[in-house]
Amino acid sequence: MVSGEEVRDNLETAAGLIRQAAGDQAKLLALPENFPLMGRSEHARLAIRETFGTGPLQDFLSTQARQYGIWLLGGTIPLQANRVDRVRAASLLYNPDGECIARYDKMHLFDVFIDKEHRESYNESDAIEGGESIVVASTPIGNIGLSVCYDVRFPELYRDMHSQAVQVITVPSAFTATTGKAHWEPLLRARAIENLCYVIASNQGGRHSNGRETWGHSMIIDPWGKILAQVEQGPGFACADIDLEQQRTLRNDFPTLKHRKPD
Repeated sequence: MVSGEEVRDNLETAAGLIRQAAGDQAKLLALPENFPLMGRSEHARLAIRETFGTGPLQDFLSTQARQYGIWLLGGTIPLQANRVDRVRAASLLYNPDGECIARYDKMHLFDVFIDKEHRESYNESDAIEGGESIVVASTPIGNIGLSVCYDVRFPELYRDMHSQAVQVITVPSAFTATTGKAHWEPLLRARAIENLCYVIASNQGGRHSNGRETWGHSMIIDPWGKILAQVEQGPGFACADIDLEQQRTLRNDFPTLKHRKPD
């Protein structure tokens, strides 16, 4: 997606892409980070935050999952935080009955200077409160480990998911064009290879109305690090098969996960 500043338009785009992907027999769909809104500032999220369990964004995700009988990962939406001037960037997973069966709050917040000369900087902690818990959801598709964008730079997060037998990692993102060009693919492929996991990384991809540019290249990667499908820029969807039996064989034949030394 290339989300903008109008929530209604973004939801219409998301609904169209979900309809197309479901028509292509997709069973698990992942929207990107900030899919309902890419605002002018980090604080723009405060205007659309919801209480967990109720609200139009959550109703949208539930309805879409139920309408098409799919597993739907809602990228991130802003939910109420402990502080009134903050939100939680929550990634919600819905089952085909429209029930939210897992919630992950983004742990690592993107507070960085990327290019001082061009004044490109980000400070998510101005408006976002970080989460504390690792989440792996058990589904018929596999055990899905939830993460968001900047999390991908912290490999220990994914290692810890193995205590819950993770098989698939999701990384909904709004990765910048500057960092994406340099790091997006290497980071994702590394997380797939070192964890022998499938990685599903849905990224914002294009020039947004707020002036921000995101890298795109949404991709699905197999446990050997092979890119199975991707969308380079603009609205669209990538679709690929997840073969858990092939993954089990690979993990048995190439047992790096068993060769880890104690901390």
